[in-house]
Amino acid sequence: MTAGPVDEAGFRALTQKIAAERGFSCANYKDGCLRRRIAVRMRARDAADFAAYSLLLDRDPAEFDALIDTLTINVTKLYRDASVWDMVGSTVVPALWQQGQRQLTVWSAGCSSGEELYTLAALFHAHAMRTLTEPQLQTLRIIGSDIDRASLEAARRGAYAPEAFSEMPAPLKARYFSAEAPHVAAPELKALVDVERRDLLRDPAPAGGLNLITCRNVVIYFGRESQEPLMRKFHDALAPGGYLVLGKVETLLGPLRSLFEAVDARQRIFRRAA
Repeated sequence: MTAGPVDEAGFRALTQKIAAERGFSCANYKDGCLRRRIAVRMRARDAADFAAYSLLLDRDPAEFDALIDTLTINVTKLYRDASVWDMVGSTVVPALWQQGQRQLTVWSAGCSSGEELYTLAALFHAHAMRTLTEPQLQTLRIIGSDIDRASLEAARRGAYAPEAFSEMPAPLKARYFSAEAPHVAAPELKALVDVERRDLLRDPAPAGGLNLITCRNVVIYFGRESQEPLMRKFHDALAPGGYLVLGKVETLLGPLRSLFEAVDARQRIFRRAA
């Protein structure tokens, strides 16, 4: 097959099939990203065009699973973009912690296989240890959500290869993950996190006023028409003064800027405006 299928009718028919049979709405994602990821599976299975690949999906449910995995995969690691997490750990976590709220809720939206989830848990736990406020951890709930079931299972396991730690400070890795590979998150981290399946665009945000939402390197894959309602959903889900952390290549555009104030624009850390 050619490296870049351009059959528009075939492409649309395939994306409609994916939505109808697996509940994965392709309409919210950028066409270029979808085409590249579908092309990966088509080349792997030597499918000549979209129609041929659609027939293959009918014959081979395992290939359908592989396709969904490819469409939803996010390449990530613990403490990815270290300067962001340094700022979260030194600014956002202490600010939330000192409020001493009855319930502190964090949402890692689009958590993939859980690296961001356990990064957050490690930062909060380490801060509690430094400030001798470990009992306050009982008020903390960190929710990780994703649409891909295989990624969620990986997040629940919390076990990662050595290369996933290339940006994480060595003391955090040593304190919160097992010494042998794969490195497994410590029980005290797993006790802080909940993992659930949630479609970021179609499902509501977790209930209650959230204090921090991280959604990094996810929004970039959505079209502009999906980005604005998603950001409004984040705004409405946050408690007054709650924080939003985006990916380094993502930002707030147009009227969305009025919903948040920049805490550190370079690191893409924002706070809900009053």
